[in-house]
Amino acid sequence: MPTFVVFSKLTDKGAQTVFSKPERVREVNKELEDMGVKVVEQYVMLGEWDFLNIVEAPDEKTLLKALTNLNMRGTIRTATFRIIPVDEFLETLQSK
Repeated sequence: MPTFVVFSKLTDKGAQTVFSKPERVREVNKELEDMGVKVVEQYVMLGEWDFLNIVEAPDEKTLLKALTNLNMRGTIRTATFRIIPVDEFLETLQSK
């Protein structure tokens, strides 16, 4: 299953929600799962971004739909990158 890194930044509205209801983070993870996206790991970051999320999705379209759904709520903004395991990369280079 393709793996992605999703950086997310809380908006003012999102920060207020998480501050008053911290469990909302896990609720959103469950909503993503219901949309076909599994949160594999999640970290809080200090700096420009608030969260670093490692997620898996069956394909880019599934992830795109789920993240568009989250972004349209006005509580977060995201930047997403497809990541590929090094072993898979090396196999690609070594195959003819």
